[in-house]
Amino acid sequence: MSQAMQCQSCLPWSSWTQLHRSLPGVRGTRNVVYLCAASVPGAAGSYFLRKILGTSSLSLPRGCARYQGGSQRHSVQPSSPRHGLSQLRNMAFSDAIKKHQERLSAWFSHQPNEERQFGPSFSLDAVHVDPVIRESSLEEVLKPSPDLTIQNQLQQPSSQVITLQNLFDVDACGRQVKNVVLYGTVGTGKSTLIKKMVVDWCHGLLPRFELVIPFSCEDLSHSQAPISLRRLITKKYQHLRDVVPVLGASNLKVLFILNGLERLNLDFRLAGTELCCDPNEAVPASAIVVNLLRKYLLPEASIIVTTRPSAVRRIPGKYVGRYAEICGFSDTNLQKLYFQMRLSQPGCSGEGSVGRTSGERENLVEMLSRNLERHNQIAAACFLPSYCWLVCTTLHFLYFTRTVPPSQTLTGIYTSFLRLNFSGEVLDSTDPSNISMMKYVAKMVGKLAYEGVMSRKTSFSEDDLQQCFEVEMKTESELNLLEVFRSDVFRFFLTPCVQPGKEHTFVFTIPAMQEYLAALYVVLGEKKTLAQRVGKELSEVIGKVSEDLAVVLSIISKVLPLRFLPVLFNLLKIFPGYFSRMGSKDRGVIAHTMAEELFKEEDYYNDDVLDQINSSILGVEGPLRHPDEAPDDEVFELFPIFMGGILSRRNRAILEQLGCSIKNLAAFEIAKAMKKTVIRKSRKGLPPSELLDYLFFLHEFQNERFTAEAIRSLRAVNLSSVRMTPLKCAVLASVMGSTSHEVEELNLTSCNLDANSLRILFPVLLRCKALHLQLNSLGSDACKEIRDLLLHEKCVVSNLRLANNPVGEQGAQYLAEALAGNHSLTHLSLLHTALGDRGAEVIAQHLAENQHLQELNLGYNSLTDTAALHVVEVAKKHTKLDKVHLYFNDISEDGKRVLHSLRMDRDGVRALVFLTVGTDVSEYWSNILNVVQKNLPFWDRERVRQHLALFLQDLESSRRQTANPWRKAKFLRVESEVKKMLGKLQDGTL
Repeated sequence: MSQAMQCQSCLPWSSWTQLHRSLPGVRGTRNVVYLCAASVPGAAGSYFLRKILGTSSLSLPRGCARYQGGSQRHSVQPSSPRHGLSQLRNMAFSDAIKKHQERLSAWFSHQPNEERQFGPSFSLDAVHVDPVIRESSLEEVLKPSPDLTIQNQLQQPSSQVITLQNLFDVDACGRQVKNVVLYGTVGTGKSTLIKKMVVDWCHGLLPRFELVIPFSCEDLSHSQAPISLRRLITKKYQHLRDVVPVLGASNLKVLFILNGLERLNLDFRLAGTELCCDPNEAVPASAIVVNLLRKYLLPEASIIVTTRPSAVRRIPGKYVGRYAEICGFSDTNLQKLYFQMRLSQPGCSGEGSVGRTSGERENLVEMLSRNLERHNQIAAACFLPSYCWLVCTTLHFLYFTRTVPPSQTLTGIYTSFLRLNFSGEVLDSTDPSNISMMKYVAKMVGKLAYEGVMSRKTSFSEDDLQQCFEVEMKTESELNLLEVFRSDVFRFFLTPCVQPGKEHTFVFTIPAMQEYLAALYVVLGEKKTLAQRVGKELSEVIGKVSEDLAVVLSIISKVLPLRFLPVLFNLLKIFPGYFSRMGSKDRGVIAHTMAEELFKEEDYYNDDVLDQINSSILGVEGPLRHPDEAPDDEVFELFPIFMGGILSRRNRAILEQLGCSIKNLAAFEIAKAMKKTVIRKSRKGLPPSELLDYLFFLHEFQNERFTAEAIRSLRAVNLSSVRMTPLKCAVLASVMGSTSHEVEELNLTSCNLDANSLRILFPVLLRCKALHLQLNSLGSDACKEIRDLLLHEKCVVSNLRLANNPVGEQGAQYLAEALAGNHSLTHLSLLHTALGDRGAEVIAQHLAENQHLQELNLGYNSLTDTAALHVVEVAKKHTKLDKVHLYFNDISEDGKRVLHSLRMDRDGVRALVFLTVGTDVSEYWSNILNVVQKNLPFWDRERVRQHLALFLQDLESSRRQTANPWRKAKFLRVESEVKKMLGKLQDGTL
């Protein structure tokens, strides 16, 4: 793990409630927490602040409070914010600075698209948790990194922790600090911290400085023409034109912020950068930075520089007053606090769902808290604030996605996450190759990730890393790039394993990141043999040379009409063309890899990928695995899904910004090569969890034409026993909505559906002929949705099964209304739905208005004689209804005799109450026993035993009444089956 994470964790492990109480009394750390009452409206917001701050009164600028840990360090008391402004003789200066604060606040409070599209806006001046900052030294930066283990991250004394407000305090020798270098690896929160610092100053929370001027070093690196400091300031901040002339001529306390110093090539030698003390003199932008840091230009100004560790040494130590290292959330309690604030935000679950999901949000936070305490690997990952963001964003996607189609994809989340951290980043600005950081990661770390996926391995030894990263290093430039990668980026993707016995191995910070990078490695075409790599380079060289020779040969052929010149000209074109065709074959290999990984039979009976991601973040409830117990096989089912997602147009556009180009033609050829294989394998019939993975793959692929062709081949969709969350329902509705064909059967048995799920799936349910909704706890609200479904003019549902749902009397009312107006339904099963007599009566009253129903199952509903006979009387008059199931009801002997006397040829209806029909065995006896056996886990066993005993008595009585030996044999066979079932029921083996 990163040396940048080596900070003592001083807060105790605790529950969320204990965490709030413990924060104000923490000693030895200087963690900073920003809270905003405006983010929690009304009395609830005031209570939330009082609980965190431990006070009953609040006096906060702009509704904000700042929590600062209890370090005993003495700090210089800041002067009044009006002290410097009073020295400005012209009120225009004050107005200019006020306007500057307004502009900066608006700009630095602006949230990126990645933030705005995942739930509510999470503004910096509302809720913020500062990462831990540790005072460091140049010697610590330059010395070799210690062994990267979790234990090494917690060995730094707490006295080294420092807050943002104290960075410019006097040093250990009593000297006033003017230049501060704030460094940290990728993802530790450097840019966010600087943005918060600027916003704080704009709101009066940083009174030490009267003027703050931030610069982006990336922006400065593109400034080619010489420019003066004053011109540079007014060019970026035109409203400061009245203030700039007095810089250096007054006692105005100015802070320059230089963010991302690694983007500038600085030369502190006098031969490289001449001295300049005149802010009006035009010099290169890098020279302005050098002279500001030398204190030769505006010596009284304070400067804070942010950079990655590899670039810290570019500034000579004599020009730096303090080194400070950003350690991220090295205190787990900060991680917990971040997650609680983030996931508990009002509106986190979307508009109109706050009341419905407040309990769900609280449960989510609690589960995440427990997993942080018991599963240290995710705690190690969340040392980096960036990964805390990824965890929250993924949970928001999993739990609060309700739109159709879903507004985001999982691949899109990971791609956006990488854009937030690597957009515009070059690995080493001093290297001539100028390779983008993400391209280098895709090539180097992607190779390690891919080899791990292929060998089903998630942990890697030091030898594995050396073999992957160093085996092809041949030049000085390559070794330098590798060194920068190790220093700045390595810890972002790989972290020490916390599993006992594997402390000196590495795992990917988030498990899914391994599969994403492996997918990116393959799709980018980095997976090549040596011959392919050499051939590609050679073809490019020959291709360039052939263009030049073609011009020369065309001129010579006009002067000297030699016959061999056209032949030579065509030969030069063969080699590049040959390798162009080889490139097309490579795309076929990518397509084949994707299809094979998507339908691996050894992964058929795992949980679906969305449940796997959920478990990796929230953990699995239950006892911990024993250390000696063999681990489960590693599963990499996200790998092919990420491959498809990366090929989507939106993700390719984002990756293009990161330096990872995937051409439209390549994406088209991969999709074309994959189509036949994918469709053929999907027709073979997939287990429910694997089928959901396939549907999720189609959603991530975001290719409407491909999805439509794939879905047309699915006539039956079986997702039974899959936990259908709102996200999964939205994915199913979105993917199935790519076509309008009728679905023969949709099986959603035991899928945790509710009324909201049915609303999301409504367009799909309309097109399903057979609809299985058993075992879903569907109550009256859901029955209202089913009523609307059956009354819709486009509904084609002919077979509806609602067995083992708490429909009740009110639900029966909605279903009865649906029966009266529906024209498609022929089979309706309401087995064990708690109808009672009143529910059955309601259905019977509306049944007369229906002209299409052929079979009705009202078994196991506590019906008495009156209700059962009423239903049968209505059924007699129905034109098509010929079968009514009434077994396992509370029907008396007299009622049984009446139902026994029904004859199909005379009454037009058959009531299935017993296993017998007069002196013969019912032709439906096996169906009744199968229904009992399938539903026994969900029924009252004692009641089932009583009814089976009645069945047995009826069978024995009917057998004694017949003299036909063939019938007696049939009776004995059925009696044997019933006795066997009773025996297993008593033994508990059924």
